[in-house]
Amino acid sequence: MTQYAAPGQPGSVVAYRARYDHFIGGDYVSPVTGEYVENVTPVTGDVFTEVARGTDADRARAMHAASGAARAWGNTTPRERATVLCEIADRIEEHATELAVAETWDNGKPVREALVADVPMLIELFRQYAAVVRAEVGEVEQLGRSTFDYRSFQPIGVVHERISWTFPLMNACRVLAPALAAGNAVVLEPALQTPASIHVLLGVIADLMPPGVVNVVTGSDDHPLVAGRCPNIFFSDVTARRDGFLDKALEGFAMFAANQGESSTAPSRALIQTAVYEEFLHLATVRTEELRSGDPLDTDTMVGAVVSLAQRDRVLAYVERGKAEGARLVTGGEASGHFVQPTIFEGDHRSGVFADDLLGPVVSVTRFDDLDDAVKIANESVAQLGAGIWCRDVTLAHNAGQDLHAERVWVNNYSPYPANTAVLAEYRRVKHLLVSYSDRG
Repeated sequence: MTQYAAPGQPGSVVAYRARYDHFIGGDYVSPVTGEYVENVTPVTGDVFTEVARGTDADRARAMHAASGAARAWGNTTPRERATVLCEIADRIEEHATELAVAETWDNGKPVREALVADVPMLIELFRQYAAVVRAEVGEVEQLGRSTFDYRSFQPIGVVHERISWTFPLMNACRVLAPALAAGNAVVLEPALQTPASIHVLLGVIADLMPPGVVNVVTGSDDHPLVAGRCPNIFFSDVTARRDGFLDKALEGFAMFAANQGESSTAPSRALIQTAVYEEFLHLATVRTEELRSGDPLDTDTMVGAVVSLAQRDRVLAYVERGKAEGARLVTGGEASGHFVQPTIFEGDHRSGVFADDLLGPVVSVTRFDDLDDAVKIANESVAQLGAGIWCRDVTLAHNAGQDLHAERVWVNNYSPYPANTAVLAEYRRVKHLLVSYSDRG
């Protein structure tokens, strides 16, 4: 066990400023209105810093700074940009513990998750996109005997993105890494609930980039979130043996509580085949009750604090609604401060606690009879961003995965997904240079 000191306490690896202005054009600048917002850590419920309140005027200043920097950055070679991205990755690796603690203090997630998942993913993002753009070459197509189409990639210019509070640093870097690799300047707006960790990241990497290439405007609360009701399907053969596979499946069930369930791909609906329903639900309940809640800065803690009291109240209202609808509360359902117990409901898959969106440590459990029944129930969700399948029969698992509507299907695992380099296409355009070498019309 490692117990990290809280920011502001002796021995802490993170030191926050008392106040953060907007980061525009390579410098911190005061908000146009002079207004600031208190930033509360969900770990203790205390105010630990304040950030500038962003307005349209501040966004305009940031966009202007980014526009001025975009041309020069976009004219650098892919090799030059790849070098900077690798330097960013190295710097993040050097400050991994500091960034993990900063993310925990801002978001409430267990520091163990930030250390083993979030921060390593940041490093991987920058290194992977650096490798892609460094290795890419353009294309040439011969259109005629003396006419050629030279195709190359160009940046779109300025990327402006709002960053949700669910994974503050990871979501920010999922924009930064491909956008910078493509040659764009960036304006980020972190969510009002979690604006501070991005400033810690800036303190680590800002000097590696020209002024204005990365800008941050804080204090905006207009951040729409998508909470997918992702199904996690457990076929009857998972309990065929008491072995490592069963243990892995139970761990997959408990993933609903990872990051306090504050993820658009959290497996918040569990479908268990009728033949083993009671047996597997019992084992899954035991595994859930073994999840250790507590101080997020303790590496033994598995479930941390939800991001805000407003989100806690939303989760608790959802629990009360489930009870009112007749769903059985198997375990959990209580809260203290920002901390909500991992909660299991069971009941009819057509009820509200199965259909509605939620970003919290709650899973709704139902049963299914066969493959067709499982697919039918799973596909009732319209916001199915991900799904899990647990089955020893790989043919059955393959067929189930093909029929699910989910964009991403995990089979016998439920893990964070790696960088998707296809995202680069969103941050650049293809330039066609059509050249005729003929001296005739």
